[in-house]
Amino acid sequence: MGSKHKYKQREAETPPSFMQILAQTVKTGIIKSNLIPMVAGLTLALYTYKINPFDHWLRIVSAIIGSALVIAAAGAFNNIYDRDIDAIMQRTQKRPTVTGDIRVGTVWFIAIGSTIVGLLALYLATPLAALLGFTGIFFYVFPYTIWTKRYTVYNTEVGSISGAMPPLIGWAAIHPNIMHPAILGLFVITLIWQMPHFYAIAIRKQDDYSAAGVPMLPVAKGMKRTYITTNIYLILLTASCFLLGTLSKGLMLVALLLSIAWLVMNIYGYHKKDPKKWATLLFVYSLLHMTVLFSTVIIYSIVGLYLKFH
Repeated sequence: MGSKHKYKQREAETPPSFMQILAQTVKTGIIKSNLIPMVAGLTLALYTYKINPFDHWLRIVSAIIGSALVIAAAGAFNNIYDRDIDAIMQRTQKRPTVTGDIRVGTVWFIAIGSTIVGLLALYLATPLAALLGFTGIFFYVFPYTIWTKRYTVYNTEVGSISGAMPPLIGWAAIHPNIMHPAILGLFVITLIWQMPHFYAIAIRKQDDYSAAGVPMLPVAKGMKRTYITTNIYLILLTASCFLLGTLSKGLMLVALLLSIAWLVMNIYGYHKKDPKKWATLLFVYSLLHMTVLFSTVIIYSIVGLYLKFH
């Protein structure tokens, strides 16, 4: 038993590999989750305008690489600036920028390099995609991370602007008309989705945010205000689904069912009077909501393209 305990202790103390450190620095989980709506916007544009993807394979590859790099850059910049509050919050205390596993100068190099290469890759797709990529980084780093995150309860709303850029970038890499109701629908859905999603995280990690002095809605205004605000956003989310109806009644119906179920779940969960369980239910469902919706958009678009060109 003693030897087993020592082995486990040595195993636990094994320093992270460079790739693990890099993955935490650029937040690969966020990159992956944001690439799904980007691909949804891209494939939806291909389907809407009946464009053969093989005719624009370079744009598609450039858009994927560029999007991944600008999202990585935003995550790296955020890790640099938030080192002080990350050290306080339990869920972020093991980030390499807090533990010292990576030098801050190295993270600056990664952040700036990823920004430049990422924007160049997006520009290779289309200048509009690059402009939207720059807008995403700008809003995440300046209005959100540096300004509103620490000083106002509306930080989530400001941060949601950058979080809603991926579907627009994907669409813009294929076609310049980002005012089409279908992509506006995806943009608005992605924008609004973030509020109930991050409110759920804030309730689950309320002690962390309170200790760090970050004025998330549940910390600054309490549970009742969070519940009411979540309901308002979920009603708006449901209404925004009708924008998808201009392209496909099927996509609209899927989006409507997912959003209405979320609203019902929020009302049911809140009245159970257990904030942590309520928040966990909302958090898990929010991930399911986005995964199902964007996967449906991608599959619908790919199948439609296949039928068109075969």
